[in-house]
Amino acid sequence: MSTPIAFLKGHGTENDFVIIPDPDNAIDLPPAAVAALCDRRAGLGGDGLLHVVRSAAHPEAKAMAAEAEWFMDYRNGDGSIAEMCGNGVRVFARYLQRAGHVTEGDLAVATRGGVKTVHIDKDGDVTVGMGKARLPEGDVTVSVGERSWPARNVNMGNPHAVAFVDDLAHAGNLYSAPPFSPASAYPDGVNVEFVVDRGPAHVAMRVHERGSGETRSCGTGACAVAVAAARRDGTDPAVTGTPATYTVDVPGGTLVITERPDGEIEMTGPAVIVAEGSIDMDWLENAAS
Repeated sequence: MSTPIAFLKGHGTENDFVIIPDPDNAIDLPPAAVAALCDRRAGLGGDGLLHVVRSAAHPEAKAMAAEAEWFMDYRNGDGSIAEMCGNGVRVFARYLQRAGHVTEGDLAVATRGGVKTVHIDKDGDVTVGMGKARLPEGDVTVSVGERSWPARNVNMGNPHAVAFVDDLAHAGNLYSAPPFSPASAYPDGVNVEFVVDRGPAHVAMRVHERGSGETRSCGTGACAVAVAAARRDGTDPAVTGTPATYTVDVPGGTLVITERPDGEIEMTGPAVIVAEGSIDMDWLENAAS
């Protein structure tokens, strides 16, 4: 029998992940293996997979090794590669703390979306510096059934279309990706957020994550929503000179997003490790074949 490999399960506001510690980048994780592990009935179950690798050991992260010892090699639940995952970064940091690689305080995590600064608070929350949003020009529309809405195009290192709606139920079941136009706006697909107001600087959202379907939370999506809401509300920090903070309710909990006048965005929320064990490699090889 092949040697089993270790795994953990964790979540951030119920956006859940399979965690595979692999400091030396010695474990082959093809898309079919990732999809098998993330399968909620036949596998471990997860919205995505966090492959924990030392930056110096991964060809995509070597250039960041001087800034960040650890690389979050993030995969979507269908096995596809993604640039970034905000909830994933918090859970990634929590794993590093649990494993004794880091302590409370500041650290840096390398991602395909660049190096992210992280702060592990004493109260248990984790704050992630998410970088700056880009707002590509051009009109975008998203649709569900007979309804359609204008959407704000926000890029957080990964693409988002943010639509403000009257009722979150209008998003439908979100099993499949909501249609969008023009197709040229998102040649590689897009994460779509549907947003309603809950009060001053307080919104709620549902999201279809590209490659995963509807998830209980999306960190980069919550950031995109806060940026879009600030522009809609006339509270763009670059214009007002004052930070804009939004409370964003997701199905799995609450995130607090702050955009500073310099454009830097911070996300604060919980991160929990719930289990650990080992994977039977014979099963994985068969499941992925």
